[in-house]
Formats: sequence, structure tokens, C-alpha cells
Amino acid sequence: MKKVFAVAAALALLSLTIAAQAAITIDTVAVGNAHNAADTATGYGSVGYNYNIGEYEVTAAQYTDFLNNKAKSDPYGLYNTSMGDPSVSWGCNIQRSGGGIVANPYVYTVADEWANRPVNYVSYWDSLRFANWLGNGQGIGDTETGAYTIPSGYNGDDGRIIQRNTGWTGWAVTSEDEWYKAAYYDPNKPRQGGGTQAGYWLSPTQSDAAPLRNVADASGNNANYYDNGYLIGSPYYRTNVGEFQNSDSFYGTFDQGGNVWEWNEAIVFQDSNHAIRGLRGGSFIISDVYLLQASYRNSIYASYPSIETSDIGFRVSEVVPEPSSIIALAGGLISLLGIRRRRA
Repeated sequence: MKKVFAVAAALALLSLTIAAQAAITIDTVAVGNAHNAADTATGYGSVGYNYNIGEYEVTAAQYTDFLNNKAKSDPYGLYNTSMGDPSVSWGCNIQRSGGGIVANPYVYTVADEWANRPVNYVSYWDSLRFANWLGNGQGIGDTETGAYTIPSGYNGDDGRIIQRNTGWTGWAVTSEDEWYKAAYYDPNKPRQGGGTQAGYWLSPTQSDAAPLRNVADASGNNANYYDNGYLIGSPYYRTNVGEFQNSDSFYGTFDQGGNVWEWNEAIVFQDSNHAIRGLRGGSFIISDVYLLQASYRNSIYASYPSIETSDIGFRVSEVVPEPSSIIALAGGLISLLGIRRRRA
């Protein structure tokens, strides 16, 4: 019994240590059903492990905190000045002041009415650095190592050498399969083509019908996209994350259709000099609702990883250690405490 309490105490201590380091909270939902079959219609969505994924897109407030910690001089170009221009560039209204030097560092702010809208004007590299920072405890945590090893401050168009590190547990930008499964998979839905195996919805709102645009969202299956006009007018254009409260996926994610395109790790095209990274989910600018659905992969709208626009954002996923790994870690802490006690 004493050992059980010791394990519990060690785990509690570990949790308190992690919590003490964290400045922002990424709300996540658990995606289980490991080793699920891929979507027979597209070949995507099979994931061999359980993971957590961001319930929402990364918000302007969360990214502002990141900037205040890691972009005091901004050597990696984490801030795009268009972010601060909501009227012309349709930015997310993150404002920057200061001189970018030690004596007068950059300071970033975002107004309350913009804080919970998705960040935009982020490159694929910005999203990787945000994920590394999360995995390294936030605050002064490193942006260049972690789930990804980014060489020499790289921000170019050929990112084939930068992949998620093998065996990494912690925060990452979603893989395409992680993103796809969280958006469309439902273990209780009959599989396309018949049979008893679980299947996939066409829309990330637990529906095979194209989403509508009703912000009241009483019956679900709604999203923010263009249809003879913008759903949300100037200067916002993008809804607060989770605005469509009844239009979540089976696992409980929001806005995987519309609002902003979201980066994923896939390389959808490459040649000898460039690698095009994946985007999924459509955006507030997109007038073809088909682009929000599972059957659309962005081979046409694919983008160089350095691109930053008003309708591109991202969400993150978290691969958590298996329970046996947590117990092993707790055992190591207990052993260390025991050694120190004997030496005292």
C-alpha cells in the first residue's frame, strides 16, 4: 500500500511540475480506437496509436503568448506584420510594439474580441516551432528542437529533411492521418460500401451532407465558409473557435471544416528543390463546400511551407506515453528519492 501511495505521490509531483511550467492551456480531446482501418474512399485516417488533438485551432491569444516568450527579437520570423492589420490584410489583430533589441524588446498584444479567433499568417515552420515550444515546457523552451529538429533557423521551401522525430512523445503539428481521423472517423458509423466495420463521415461535423452556415447552429452541421458573401463580415471574417457548438466531430473537435485551412505534416508534392506541405479543411474564403470534406485533399491548393496568408492556421496533436511508460517514470522518481533518503 505504501508503494501505491508513493507512486501516486510521484505522479502528482510530476503533474505539478509540468503544470508549473505551462503558461497556456491547449484544450484537447482524446482520439482512441488505435489501429483503425483507413477510409476506403481515400486511404487516409488509419492511426496505430491513441493520441490527443487540439479541440480547437490554435488561437491568436495562444500565439501571442508564444511570441512574447520567443520573438522578443524575432530571429525566426514568427511574426508577420500582416497579423496586425485586420482591415486590409485580414490579419488576426496581433499587434507588435517595441524595437526588437535587448533594451527594447518586441511586445505583442491582442484585443479581447480577437483572442479566441484562430491565428493566421503562420507558415508551416511557425507551426512546427510552436509545437516544439509546447513540448519544451513553453516559457523559454526551445523552438528548434523537440518533435522536430530544425537546422540553422530554416524557413525555406524545401522541408523534406524536417520530419517528426521517430519515437517522439509530446506536442506536434498533426500528421495528415491524425487530422483526418479526428475530423471524419466514427467507430459507430457503418463503413462506406457496407459491412460492419467503422466508417468515416464526409464532413467533419458527423454528417455526410455538406455543411450549412447557420451560426445559431441549433441542429449542427454548420461551418464558416464563403457563399455569396462572407459569413462573418469585416473586420473579423473568422469566427471564434468552437462557435458552432453543435457541429463537432465524433471525438469532439471543432472547426475542422472552414474558418482557416490547417497545416498538416504531409508532403503532397515534391521535386528536386521544393516540398509542398499539406493543408486540409477549407477556410472562410472558400466558396466550394466540397473543399471542406474528406474527399478533398489539397493537391491543388497545396502550399509551400513558407507561405503565410489570411486563411491558413493550424492545430496541434499530443502523443502521450503508454501507461507502462508513466509507471516506469514514476518508478524512476521513487528510486531516486529512495537513493537520496539512504544517503541522507
